Amino acid sequence: MIKAVVFDVGETLVDESREYGTWADWLGVPRHAFSAVFGAVIALGMDYRQAFQYFRPGFSLDEERQRRADAGQAETFGESDLYPDARPALAALRDMGLWVGIAGNQTSRAGEILRKLGLPADLIATSDDWGVSKPDPGFFRALADTAPCAPSDLVYVGDRIDNDLMPAKAAGMRTAFIRRGPWGYILENHEDMAMAADWRVTTLAQLPGLLGSSDS
Repeated sequence: MIKAVVFDVGETLVDESREYGTWADWLGVPRHAFSAVFGAVIALGMDYRQAFQYFRPGFSLDEERQRRADAGQAETFGESDLYPDARPALAALRDMGLWVGIAGNQTSRAGEILRKLGLPADLIATSDDWGVSKPDPGFFRALADTAPCAPSDLVYVGDRIDNDLMPAKAAGMRTAFIRRGPWGYILENHEDMAMAADWRVTTLAQLPGLLGSSDS
């Protein structure tokens, strides 16, 4: 019986178009060029951070985040950056009596922003909070320790096979793949998808019906 659902953040609940657009601006390159290289890096199975190296060799994401903050251009997002189905899906799952969580590879600042949005969730946690990032098994152990049920009764929802679905599966959780964002569209037909995802959706609005009808 499914008792809990936990969501990844970027490209699952939050549309990151604005964030990556501002990175292109910070690097001083056209947004379409940054997007094209970003997609190519993902399609080649590389770490997305390699995209920055094409424009600025030696680029350090952590250091540049701090430089942006010092320059008054820190990362930010708000209600308008949530996918339209995010808030309604969280609320619907909670209304079904499920424990709802949000946990992803995000900075402490992003976690604060998420909490201020007043989302209908029982947990909002980030990799910075836990001191470990996906796909490290420690991230999913921290999630399992926090959730009020066994891992087998928890569904982790995400757009990536490598960071979300496979490590969640390895931790004994169920998984749901959301097809959107660059990873979602590029990886939709990946050969590992069949074993990585218990469910596949194109909108979070599908989850309440799918999970509500699940008895295993």
